[in-house]
This record gives sequence, C-alpha cells and structure tokens, in this order.
Amino acid sequence: MRLGFIGTGKIASSVITGICNSKISFEKILVSPRNRTIAQKLKRKFRKVSIAKNNQEIVNTCNWVFLAATPKVGKKIIPNLKFRSNQKVISFIATINLAQLKKAIGKKVKIVRAIPLPPISIRKGPVPIFPPNKKVRNFFNKLGTTVEIGNEKLSKNFWATSGMYASFYELLSTMSNWLVKRGIKRDKAQKYITSLFVALSEDSVMNSKKDLKYLVKDSQTPKGLNEQAVKQLRKAGFYRSLEKSLNSILKRLNKV
Repeated sequence: MRLGFIGTGKIASSVITGICNSKISFEKILVSPRNRTIAQKLKRKFRKVSIAKNNQEIVNTCNWVFLAATPKVGKKIIPNLKFRSNQKVISFIATINLAQLKKAIGKKVKIVRAIPLPPISIRKGPVPIFPPNKKVRNFFNKLGTTVEIGNEKLSKNFWATSGMYASFYELLSTMSNWLVKRGIKRDKAQKYITSLFVALSEDSVMNSKKDLKYLVKDSQTPKGLNEQAVKQLRKAGFYRSLEKSLNSILKRLNKV
C-alpha cells in the first residue's frame, strides 16, 4: 500500500512519524514538496518516505491520499487534482465538510474525515473519524484510539475540542514559567509540570468510566490547596471562558 500526504505541516509530520514507527504495513509514503524543510527532514529520517514532484503525482501513485493542507490551500488545490474511483481519501481539514470534499474531488471515491493530534507521532491520543470505516478505524487504532462518529453534525463537537490542545500547552507553559520566576531552573520546572500532568492524565483515563466531576471532588480536601485553586478559578470565570472558547470554535465549524 502506498500512502500519500498532500500538505506537510505539523499534523502530517506527526502522522507520518507515527506510521513509520508503528507496525502498519506499507510500501511507501509520498509527501508533497510544499514545506520543503519538513519534507526533507522526514525523508532523511525514514527510508520509506519520498518527496513527490507535485500533488498530482501523489494522487497518481498512492492508494490512500491524506489531505493535510490548510483550509485555504485545500479549497484551492483539491478541485484541480484528478483522483481515481478506487482510492481512499482521508481529510484532516477541519473546516471542509464531507459534501464540500465530494464536490471538490468530483469522483466517487471513499472519503473519511479524521482529526489526529500531534501525540499521534508517539502513537497516542484519540482520532475521531467520520463516517465510520473499518479499514480506516483499524489503521488509526495502530496509531492511537479511533473514535467512530456516525453523524457529521455531532462530529463537529469533537473537532471543536481538538482545537484546545495548544491551550493545554499554554497552561503548562504558564505554570512552568511561574516556577522559573521563583528561582527554579527551567529544566526542572518543565520536568515537574509535564510529569505532573502526564500522571493526572493517566489517572483520569484509568477512572474515565466515572463522571469526571467525581475526580474533581475526590482531588480536593476541605480548605485544602486544590479546593482553593478550583474555587478561585471558578470565581474568575476560567472554566466559563473555556466553555465559551469551545462554543466559539463550534460556531465557526457550523458555518462550514
């Protein structure tokens, strides 16, 4: 099987890295030359990665084509590409819906939308896909945890939450910087904060069958430090602001 990536940004690079370090069987990965720096880096790192002359070469030679361009670039280039009816197209473009993709591609190809996140490079994290597809599900299960969604409107809620990972990193950065300002060396500050949140994430996964509100409650003691922090953040509107951001992202996705 030959895999092709149109668009060579952060997400495409993460997915390719995950694939090359996984047990997925493939013959070759062909990447577009648009981001020459990332493309060259992937080629040097993985022997099965090659750089295509152009995007049409990717479509001509690959069984599965991954659309990883930005929405603006995707809308411009996809209608000009000539796909084959026996191909599978997996789109990472959050703001181009299934109907728009079908119209742009023009051929009756199997199209699946997916939203992988950067941790897919280490084969971790959820990958929501729509519509459900057995082969695509099995593929991404080797790179993380596939979540199949049967309704495109509902899938947009997952797409919205995928827009929050940079905010998570900003939270880690803020806390690390706070420690640095108080005399802690940056390497130790970052090691502590990242290790802390890895542990909290793993604990939440282990307890994910429960309502998460119970973890919030169980992590607090009366008049303790965690109770103080939660109360102050609630009073400041921190969590309302988070929900407002999600609503704003969803509103943008619903315009598509």
